[in-house]
Amino acid sequence: MAEDKKMKELREKLLSGKKNGYDKFDVKEEKSMESYCTDYKAFLDVSKTERECAAELVRLAEKAGFKPFARGMKLKAGDKLYFRNRGKSVYLACIGNKSLSEGTQIAAAHIDSPRLDLKPNPLYEDSELCYFKTHYYGGIRKYQWVTVPMELHGVVALKNGETIPVSIGADEGDPKLVITDLLPHLGTEQNKKPLGEAVLGESLNLLLGSRPLEGEGSDRVKLAVMQLMNEKYGIVEDDLTSAELEAVPAAMACDIGLDRSMIGAYGHDDRVCAYAAFRALLDLKKTPEKTAVCILADKEEIGSEGVTGLQSAAFDTFMEDLCETQGVPVRVCLEKSFCLSADVTAAFDPVFSDVFDKRNAAWLNYGVGLCKYTGARGKSGASDADAETVAYVRGLFDEANVLWQIAELGKVDAGGGGTVAAYMANRNITTLDAGVPVLSMHSPFETVAKLDCYETYKGMTAVFQAKN
Repeated sequence: MAEDKKMKELREKLLSGKKNGYDKFDVKEEKSMESYCTDYKAFLDVSKTERECAAELVRLAEKAGFKPFARGMKLKAGDKLYFRNRGKSVYLACIGNKSLSEGTQIAAAHIDSPRLDLKPNPLYEDSELCYFKTHYYGGIRKYQWVTVPMELHGVVALKNGETIPVSIGADEGDPKLVITDLLPHLGTEQNKKPLGEAVLGESLNLLLGSRPLEGEGSDRVKLAVMQLMNEKYGIVEDDLTSAELEAVPAAMACDIGLDRSMIGAYGHDDRVCAYAAFRALLDLKKTPEKTAVCILADKEEIGSEGVTGLQSAAFDTFMEDLCETQGVPVRVCLEKSFCLSADVTAAFDPVFSDVFDKRNAAWLNYGVGLCKYTGARGKSGASDADAETVAYVRGLFDEANVLWQIAELGKVDAGGGGTVAAYMANRNITTLDAGVPVLSMHSPFETVAKLDCYETYKGMTAVFQAKN
């Protein structure tokens, strides 16, 4: 008996005690977790695109006292500010007590998600049916996007400088759009194709209408559809050339499971981490020691390219403008800064266990997933944080009672993926990936655990409140 007790004590002392988060979770936090997740679901329902997401973030930030940042502003500790980059990304900061020469605490996430973009000349009619042609954005499994009710969101920019917002399918009573698929009775040949080839990108066309206008011609259905668009938005077909219209799943965020322990929605990747970082900044109860910076970027799903992605100079310009208010060289600030690259990771799915290393996978309800590296094959495309950085975050999280786990993105050579971490690290910023584990990532309807969402929010809070 004494020997058994000694072995138990030795195991507890020396071995990892990985447990389900609910075995460690403080039940006193249950109400706070549910409240946070309710707010998150509401945020998702009005943030179907990066533009809508940025607009809602700005609305919430202004409500919380954040002010627009302009170059040359005089700032003091405690000031809260934001900058919106071209309507698609948002940078926020809470000025800390310490000088920017001592660095900043950054959480960097992205607010774009996989979707279907309309092509520049999208409208056509075939066999008396009218369609929009699309070009998919980000890494999707094309077969998942057929026969799913879709909404259309975005803007149409006119030559006179006016920008017209478009939303079809989101309001009660609105019609939905859909991409059709082949019936099983005629799918013999399609069934022989590999999964990735059974549905082609060029076949992801949105069905718009079937009722023709009275009269003659081969484009009567197309004309009827364009007439409806003109009546509602005042646009003509040529205006679609300068439009950004995105087809997204017509799904509202909801609880999943009989126990309501999970959330199902479109766009968890990466709005679940973006919202956690954003809320953590808004909810800071006192001025942080180091300036807290929240970066909510665009274009991560296609490599963080473009003027609103994190490879652009927009982030550097924002940081340089901040540093100039204190006469600090931006390079001095960045080299002493820390960034949590807040992006989702793959949750272990026992249905597809063959592509995971079970010992190194993130599990639902085990807390925020720390990823030392992402990438593909031999860590290609990863920033690969050093041991000291991982230890630093472990210390922050443990001190703040944040539930966390270590994670990889599947088995070696099973695939891979990247985040914004490499682009932050390229700027000489100490960086580590961390985020919420997701089931069915990049699908039209992803699933996350409420506990992991809340623990990620707590983790972001710990980063912003860090003193060194």
